[in-house]
Amino acid sequence: MSKMTEVFVPDIGDFDAVEVIEILVSEGDSISVEDSLLTVESDKATMEIPSSHAGVVAKIKVNIGDEVSEGSLVVLLDAEHSVAEVVAEAPPPPAPVVEAVVPVKEKPKAPISRPSPTINIDHDNFKKAHASPAVRKFARELGADLTKINGSGNHARILKSNVQDYIKQSLKELDGCGGGSSLGVEPMPEIDFSQWGEVETKKLSKINILTGKAMHRNWVTIPHVTQFEDVDITELEEFRKKTNATYADKGIKVTMLSFMMKAVVSGLKEFPRFNSSLEVSGKSLIQKNYFNIGIAVATPDGLVVPVIRDVDKKSLSDLATELREISIKARDKKLKPSEMQGGCFTISSLGGIGGSHFTPILNAPEVAILGVSRSEMKPVWNGSEFEPRLMCPLSLSYDHRVIDGAEGAAFTTYLSRMLSDVRFLLM
Repeated sequence: MSKMTEVFVPDIGDFDAVEVIEILVSEGDSISVEDSLLTVESDKATMEIPSSHAGVVAKIKVNIGDEVSEGSLVVLLDAEHSVAEVVAEAPPPPAPVVEAVVPVKEKPKAPISRPSPTINIDHDNFKKAHASPAVRKFARELGADLTKINGSGNHARILKSNVQDYIKQSLKELDGCGGGSSLGVEPMPEIDFSQWGEVETKKLSKINILTGKAMHRNWVTIPHVTQFEDVDITELEEFRKKTNATYADKGIKVTMLSFMMKAVVSGLKEFPRFNSSLEVSGKSLIQKNYFNIGIAVATPDGLVVPVIRDVDKKSLSDLATELREISIKARDKKLKPSEMQGGCFTISSLGGIGGSHFTPILNAPEVAILGVSRSEMKPVWNGSEFEPRLMCPLSLSYDHRVIDGAEGAAFTTYLSRMLSDVRFLLM
């Protein structure tokens, strides 16, 4: 009968218990002394547990998700089987066989056996998620899949608060759900469309999928109200054209969107509530004292929203130059995650495509978004007669938990005044 050798967790420092996050060997593997057996994780770091003996792995005594500490049994090794195999390959000179002496522990702590809350998670991608060991441990304890969580830290690092928000949202979606959607209704049925003719299945891009999930979440969890306004930009457009003609030799070309951004920032200063975010608890507002504007950019793979920072400190020509640069980067897939974070307010312009008005969906955690449609020459009554005026349709969607209808109407009226007389924007 083979002699079994027990391998225990060695001294791992000041940690009472650490979690097994990866098992690096399988039963039947032949291992040497110091070969890594498993990876454990504390709230500060990850570490590999080495083998104190050589042999063939006969039995693994821990599972992913178990908590172990110094003295916990890790594996059983078939030491004699391993020696026999080595002898068969290269017979050494006769030598006395010395059995391995295993240190005797008074009462080795057995691993705490419990089902892993992350048993259904893709562990390979989980390990690649941009998060600290403490956040990883926290996510495993809650069964949260880090691959589905967007980080709000530096360089899109996943924070503990992001995991908490994910769990809260997941619980909301399950609440009152009788096997259907988070709204308590039956899920959409699966339909075989090929029964009526030829079909083709095309996979959505990653951007399409992520944008779709975010938009669906925002639409069903935030009470939207959309305020419409037609703005007379006749004089503003004339001024823009003259400015571009004057500075054409310097390569300066100011777009209408640059003026929109300046008008929005002026509006955010006049109505600070639009430059805030609702705290997760819903009991407080986080007021922002900076002015970063997100610009929705359509790309072949889907919609992205790069952010232009400190709009209040930049000139119209600076904004025009930066708008061109971020649009090119967006379409070339060269935007960094940090360049799509930190926005206060988003502008979605469809002026170059068409349409009159639309209802833009909020880019949470922002509380308002401005939709800009194609300008059109219309007859406007001036008190004595109709005269042709260039009218620009605006669509302002806002979070009704934060902004009431009166303030929404006041904001669009303010924007209309700013854009109808260029002198206000230059003040």
